Amino acid sequence: MFGFDPIVLAIVVLAAVSAAAVAYALMYSRIEADKKSASRIDRVKSAESDRVKVKAARDRVQEMSKRRKSVQDNLKDLEKRQHEKTKKTLTMKSRLVQAGLTITVGKFYIISAIFACVLLLMAFLIGVSLMVIIGIAVVAGLGLPRWIVGFLIKRRQNKFLNELPNALDVITRSIKSGLPLNDAIRLIATEGTEPVKSEFRRVIEAQQVGLSIPDACARMTAHMPLQEVSFFAIVIAIQSQAGGNLSEAIGNLSKVIRERRKMKAKVSALSMEAKASAVIIGALPFIVATLVYLTSPSYMMILFTDPRGHFIMGVSAIWMSIGIFVMRNMVNFDI
Repeated sequence: MFGFDPIVLAIVVLAAVSAAAVAYALMYSRIEADKKSASRIDRVKSAESDRVKVKAARDRVQEMSKRRKSVQDNLKDLEKRQHEKTKKTLTMKSRLVQAGLTITVGKFYIISAIFACVLLLMAFLIGVSLMVIIGIAVVAGLGLPRWIVGFLIKRRQNKFLNELPNALDVITRSIKSGLPLNDAIRLIATEGTEPVKSEFRRVIEAQQVGLSIPDACARMTAHMPLQEVSFFAIVIAIQSQAGGNLSEAIGNLSKVIRERRKMKAKVSALSMEAKASAVIIGALPFIVATLVYLTSPSYMMILFTDPRGHFIMGVSAIWMSIGIFVMRNMVNFDI
């Protein structure tokens, strides 16, 4: 067994520690310089990375601003063209097309004339005055047929609005499944319900004669002048020029149309009381006049036989018309 002298061991340990301290003292400046160099290199790398990120973010912002400007320009152009179209007066031919009627303008005027002649003959046989016969002729020949066409247009537009969100949902699912937009629209034109089916069939027919999809969809507003159709045409036009997720855009449009329809129904329900009040107030003078005539005919006949009565009824009709017009605007809301 070899023995170790404690004094020698302590001297060795102290010598090692002293050598390490001297080495650290000599290498300290170099170690600190290496640390500072490494830290400086890390800061330069992080600054370069931040510069790259800032440049990429700036490029994305510029690209988004360019795309936003392009979309705004397209919207302004489309709104300008649609405004120019709406400024033009609707011809009877276009109104008949909007109503879904297949008769020509000549047949419409012939039917109106026959209807006016029948009512004139009935009024003549009854023995009413000449002024009443002239009023019946104007109403029967010009007013009532046009009112019927307007009623048919409104009813067809309501049916179209009820079916348009379902058609847009079908187009969205078709595009997500891999079908192109042409085939999706053709699917609605063949499998949809009226009047959406006929309107999208016009889009397909317009494509077959050489029009692009955005132009064909824009022409739909001529046959169905609704804001929802304008939205659809704008979405198609923007997607064709600026790009984007078409299925998502059409799906969002379908949700917007459904929300607009819900809002219209809510507004109609809330304004129903005001509408009922307006109808009662508007009909009250006629009801009172009828009841007074039934109880005292001689008291009411003065209005029809005396010129002053004619003047009173004319002024009353003007004021009644103004009141009905004001009440109608008060209870009707555009959404």
